[in-house]
Amino acid sequence: MSLPEVAFLGRSNVGKSALLNRLVHRRAIARVSRTPGRTQEINFFRINDAFVLADLPGYGYARVSRERQAAWRPLIEGYLGNTAVLRGAVQLLDVRHEPTADDLAMLAFLAALETPALVVVTKIDKLARKTATDRVRALGESLSLDESQVIAFSAVTGEGRDELAAAVAALVVGAP
Repeated sequence: MSLPEVAFLGRSNVGKSALLNRLVHRRAIARVSRTPGRTQEINFFRINDAFVLADLPGYGYARVSRERQAAWRPLIEGYLGNTAVLRGAVQLLDVRHEPTADDLAMLAFLAALETPALVVVTKIDKLARKTATDRVRALGESLSLDESQVIAFSAVTGEGRDELAAAVAALVVGAP
């Protein structure tokens, strides 16, 4: 039996590995590196024999060759477009930066596939609370997302962890 999967996507250096570790309360389920682009394949993490989290390679800035980065695109798109057990995707954005063309293309690709998607705005601990709150709201509005589709998250403080866990659980069971 195949378990339902939820994919985690984002630019290199957006904090996917740290987020996954915080989300599952494990220090090193996903390898955290100071060098962007360390995740170069899809890593699958089985959670409580109930579902699978898929950590996809980061796109955009990464300290790897352009050829290697170009090879990730068909890997990512092939996985997203051909995985029957995919229940949804979690797109990560850094609170300190505007969405890149790659971020916008990924969100459009997910929409074209009709894949349910959440946007998690990471690294909110890097800004003052009011500034972070305003940035999260502005990012959601600029992407024309419903407030329920955007979660503010800090891997350092754990803020947003419970909301993200509940949202991932809802994706797994197919709840709206």
